[in-house]
Amino acid sequence: MAKILLIYTGGTIGMVRDYQTKSLRPFNFSNLLERIPEIKLIEAELDTISLGEPIDSSDMSISHWQSLIHLIDKNYKKYDGFVVLHGTDTMAYTASALSFAFRGLEKPIIFTGSQLPIGDLRTDAKENLISSIHYAALQKEDKPIIKEVCIYFEYKLYRANRTTKKSANHFDAFASPNFPNLGESGVEMELNEQLLLSPTEKYSVNDGFSPEVGLLKIFPGMNHQYLYDCIGNLNLKALVLEAFGSGNVFNDKKFNHILAKRIDEGLNLIVLSQCFSGEVHLGKYSASSALLELGAVSGKDITTEAAITKSMSLLSNCIDRQLFKSEFEKNICGEIK
Repeated sequence: MAKILLIYTGGTIGMVRDYQTKSLRPFNFSNLLERIPEIKLIEAELDTISLGEPIDSSDMSISHWQSLIHLIDKNYKKYDGFVVLHGTDTMAYTASALSFAFRGLEKPIIFTGSQLPIGDLRTDAKENLISSIHYAALQKEDKPIIKEVCIYFEYKLYRANRTTKKSANHFDAFASPNFPNLGESGVEMELNEQLLLSPTEKYSVNDGFSPEVGLLKIFPGMNHQYLYDCIGNLNLKALVLEAFGSGNVFNDKKFNHILAKRIDEGLNLIVLSQCFSGEVHLGKYSASSALLELGAVSGKDITTEAAITKSMSLLSNCIDRQLFKSEFEKNICGEIK
């Protein structure tokens, strides 16, 4: 029987409604089986723990990521899998960050949450939690089947670093626009085992994340002085640039000059597409040729969340620009084509 550690960080899923005050209050996870007795039907031994005081996921920071990494690493040999309860707003960032922190992972780390509190009549929390535990407990020959960081939400299992939040209102809140779902729960619990990652290196943990990463989205009619100031003055080591289409930007000589200067000074420029799906092809059109000539990094089909956290992880190792480019464009843990 698989041993699963359920980790609560905060978020809507860990709330119950006080029917006298109508307000939400944190749920005591030591009483989890009383609230959701169906969990007893899963063939798994379940322990629960909170990551300090529950927080709104909007307040999630690098230090919280590191605390979560340390907690999982400390209990890595004791458990067969981990389920992390997390607020939905920044879940894709935290889950992506952990995918880069854990190398050679041989056990599942599955994130889930909910759009409605666990005590609400129409809550999605119960199904998300039960199915997440079920997937985390899947074994073959007494070994975990899933060996990567995932997000489970509304009947679908996703690779964490391929996932983005798409809706603030619907139960179907997440999507994996450029990679197939790893599984789907219906009458049967389906799992696309041919898509799952297998460890290619020895288990190790890197909890370093550099905060010197910026994000800039361009748009038609943009104040170019603002653009120059952002790129020219900010003390960053990496800038994720959300460009048009397949990586196109406007034709502006001063913009290109400032970019060239900052890249020469060591800035890593990562180009993503603003489109929900698809990928970057630098040089496909003349509008992206300048970026290619400047040595910009192609984000290919990576999500914004994964691009930011991957950059943070790579920069924590103090690598130079050439190595950063080659490592970023390399598929480390299923995050990029």
